[in-house]
Amino acid sequence: MKQENIAPHLASSAEDIASHTAAQDTLVQFSGVKKTYDGENLVVKNLNLDIQRGEFLTLLGPSGSGKTTCLMMLAGFEFPTGGEIRLDGQLLNKVPPHKRNIGMVFQNYALFPHMTVAQNVAYPLRVRNINGSERVDKVKRALDMVQMGKFGDRYPAQLSGGQQQRIALARALVFDPKLVLMDEPLGALDKQLREHMQLELKALHKRLGVTFVYVTHDQSEALTMSDRVAVFDQGIIQQLAVVDRLYEYPENLFVAGFIGDNNRFHGVLSATDGANGTVRLPHGGLLSGVNANQASVNQQVVACIRPERIHLLPLASATANAFPVNVSSLIYFGDHVRVRCAIPQQEDCFVKLSLNDPALMGLNEGTVVALDIDPKHLRIFI
Repeated sequence: MKQENIAPHLASSAEDIASHTAAQDTLVQFSGVKKTYDGENLVVKNLNLDIQRGEFLTLLGPSGSGKTTCLMMLAGFEFPTGGEIRLDGQLLNKVPPHKRNIGMVFQNYALFPHMTVAQNVAYPLRVRNINGSERVDKVKRALDMVQMGKFGDRYPAQLSGGQQQRIALARALVFDPKLVLMDEPLGALDKQLREHMQLELKALHKRLGVTFVYVTHDQSEALTMSDRVAVFDQGIIQQLAVVDRLYEYPENLFVAGFIGDNNRFHGVLSATDGANGTVRLPHGGLLSGVNANQASVNQQVVACIRPERIHLLPLASATANAFPVNVSSLIYFGDHVRVRCAIPQQEDCFVKLSLNDPALMGLNEGTVVALDIDPKHLRIFI
């Protein structure tokens, strides 16, 4: 599929997934939930969120955005200051964690070092008074589920980080919970193992159909695994969407900057023609045919576009939406080259080119080329 045809495909895919998700029933409801630790400053502000049964939902955001607090309130380790949290219709606000039938995987795994793998996995069953052959069968099934059936007699210290993560997941699943919560469980793993475990978690979720709620600050992790992503900032969900729509159609400047790479062009909306307009940049360049997104004429705007959506052309081939830039550097990434371009009175612009892109031929630091921008890939924010 050619790059210029990807956006319509993704939009269609996003709508299909959203429609499918909406058809499922709601398992968890946050209704007007607030949380403060000092009585004044709200960490979570009037949160309304429905989590669908069987979905993989990720709460994504920077440190201090409120995502982990939401997870802890759902788990029962924190109680909301206001509002309601319901699981399958049951009010959870004052229900202790062990009575919620929710599995939990922590960032540090929280395995008992003096217990074997099998004993760690059996612990939730023991506190629920599940004994005898039923306990043995459930532990075996849970360990086999995460491909750790041969490690039952080992201790956590004898396992790698990835193996410990699997045991923590088996322990969270062993008692057949309605919901599994994960608080940055892959954060301590190296990059290669983390990426491998992302795929394993996604495959396990698809196989089991259990509802997963996952907290991370890693955007690529969220996009790789999730059905939907809730992007948090300052205690508020800035956008909740399926991953394709989140990437292609961010609803505000924060989401555009936090999800993936985005170039920002600061300018003024100089004219409009129906829904579209022209953005005039400080150095005189024009971005025409851009969706005005409710901006008014003469209003300061920020136009955003992904690095892979920009083309570099020889100056002689420049189109109406192209203007000259100076190549500052070329960075080789193995599967692509990242080209840094200097634009007068703007932040530096980055362009992502595949290794077989003709634009790379003869491209060097100091080369002056035309930055060609297709307006349909631009998003304007006020």
